[in-house]
Amino acid sequence: MMLEQAKAVQRALLDAGLESPLQDNGLDREKKYQAIRQHMTKVVQTLGLDLSDDSLAETPHRIAKMYVDEIFCGLDYGNFPKITQIDNKMGCDEMVKIRDIAVTSTCEHHFVTIDGYAKVAYIPRNNVIGLSKINRIVRFFAQRPQVQERLTRQILIALQTLLDTQDVAVTINATHYCVKSRGVMDANSTTETTALGGVFKSSSKTRAEFLA
Repeated sequence: MMLEQAKAVQRALLDAGLESPLQDNGLDREKKYQAIRQHMTKVVQTLGLDLSDDSLAETPHRIAKMYVDEIFCGLDYGNFPKITQIDNKMGCDEMVKIRDIAVTSTCEHHFVTIDGYAKVAYIPRNNVIGLSKINRIVRFFAQRPQVQERLTRQILIALQTLLDTQDVAVTINATHYCVKSRGVMDANSTTETTALGGVFKSSSKTRAEFLA
């Protein structure tokens, strides 16, 4: 079931032109880890750092493991969360809204942190899903190199696909460390993106209730 759900979501993203720019390089987890570790060893040495120092000796290993198993594990649909759909027996037809979902992602332009919160809502039709599953979907797509606009819409389309309804809304407000810690070095600004579907787009009242 999990693999079928993941494939359905991936197809929907591809059809919408919103899949992350992926290519199959034929490398399994171990080969990716080994390649990244070797490359990061060269990067650290090129910076003039001494890998014989006990503080730095394991840095290439740590970065490779972090990339493959943690902050970029959302690139592998084998890690897509299991989503249990429940028949909407209680007849819920009002908005379900989850606020303050933690979002930690990585800017694909500079590979530094994006940090913020998401708000997600949907109006149930035939199915509902456990509330924690929405958090897991947000986390899955955040664990990729990302741009915030794409991330917002990926979450929207994934939920529309899994819930079989267009009535989904997503907004993300985040700090980008490529802005905060480099370049313009603006520590105060945040970026807000919104993706609306179904009645959230067609009804100003429903949209206002979600955004309020």
